[in-house]
Amino acid sequence: MTNPTDDTAAELAEWAALAGEELEISGFTPDVAAVLELAGVAAHAVRRPAAPVTTYLLGIAVGRAMAAGDDPVEAAARASAALSALAERYGGRQP
Repeated sequence: MTNPTDDTAAELAEWAALAGEELEISGFTPDVAAVLELAGVAAHAVRRPAAPVTTYLLGIAVGRAMAAGDDPVEAAARASAALSALAERYGGRQP
């Protein structure tokens, strides 16, 4: 019997690869778990709709870093950490 979590992770990895091919993005494999973790932080610390907005902004930051010749994995880690910290700070100011 397969673990549903394993099935989800495999499907998301496949989806990310296909989406990357469709958009002609090459050179790295996105860390799906890290993106989902960031989405979760944004959703809980800010509001649920902040999750896709935050991950979209992460993508822009990584794209800009790649255009500048930076390592996309390192750029994603830096941007994700910054956005996660911002969401936590923002969430702390909510009543």
